[in-house]
Amino acid sequence: MSANTKRVLKRIISYSGIFFFVLAAGMLWWQLRSYSLRDIAHAIIAIPFSNLIAACFACLAGYFALSLYDFLALNYVGENKKVSWWKWMLAGMLGFAISNNAGHAVVSGGAIRYRLYTRWRIRGGDIVKMLTINGFTYFLGAAAIVLIGYFLVPRELFDGSVGTMVGLNVLFIFCAAAILAYFAMTVFFHDKNIKIGQIKFQIPTTKLAFVQMGLGITDSVLAGLVLYFCLIPFVDISFGTYIGLFVIAQTTGVFSQVPGGIGVFESVFMLALPETVDKADIFGALLAYRIIYYVLPLIGVGGLFFLYENWLRAHMRRLLNEAKMQMNKISQLRPHITKKKK
Repeated sequence: MSANTKRVLKRIISYSGIFFFVLAAGMLWWQLRSYSLRDIAHAIIAIPFSNLIAACFACLAGYFALSLYDFLALNYVGENKKVSWWKWMLAGMLGFAISNNAGHAVVSGGAIRYRLYTRWRIRGGDIVKMLTINGFTYFLGAAAIVLIGYFLVPRELFDGSVGTMVGLNVLFIFCAAAILAYFAMTVFFHDKNIKIGQIKFQIPTTKLAFVQMGLGITDSVLAGLVLYFCLIPFVDISFGTYIGLFVIAQTTGVFSQVPGGIGVFESVFMLALPETVDKADIFGALLAYRIIYYVLPLIGVGGLFFLYENWLRAHMRRLLNEAKMQMNKISQLRPHITKKKK
């Protein structure tokens, strides 16, 4: 591959972060296109204000946990001292805010991380490693809760659907096998490297694997709390049963690669709830969850990102102007220096 081709590809990947941000915003509009502001307001007003506040705090804590994925990944590649705390928080929260809405986390969230981390002098190969370790962190946490949720969720919730029960059994076996394989790899091959292309991946230690799983579980529980606070005014369900159901629905949505798990998440969730539950109330709770966990973080962190971009452009212009002024001063002094030498 020629140098020009690499330069073009690097530029495309860098600017694709903006593309996926716009795509995520478009997906938000697509989710809400069928409803007027009045419909949304009536659906959410039924939820007690104190529950909405609690859901917002859970969302804030959840996105802080998501930003720790990037901190953990920076430690994994040994570049944690290069990046200030506010930078990895911005990259982590923005990356997940975009990928949660646009889907295809490696591509959408990875593009914005590439744009930011290359500016902060992190090499492309290390960014790929970070994205990989982030993916395993999420999967370990989700898989662990799926295993717990499999035993917490009553079987009678899915009695009406044989296909769903088969799918749950397959998901349980897959998650159990994946967790065992990952930890076995950290025990027997922790001092080995895996080379994929030109990138060497160090096998994580067992300690790191436990930290990954703990962080992934924390993230999933906090995300689940957002919907739980919106849902409990209308549904009498224990938290243990609920969180198992939530993660199963969320993991199914992620595996579907549908942006935000739209439709897939709701279908699994609604299928498990009793027929006696008022669907309009559930719709209000799910819509409030979508707005709090998907819309607000994208608007908030996306706004911070654009402020940072504008500040960076202004800073670069100021540096260029200062450099030009210095060059003009040097050019003005040069004739005087020449005369003195003569």
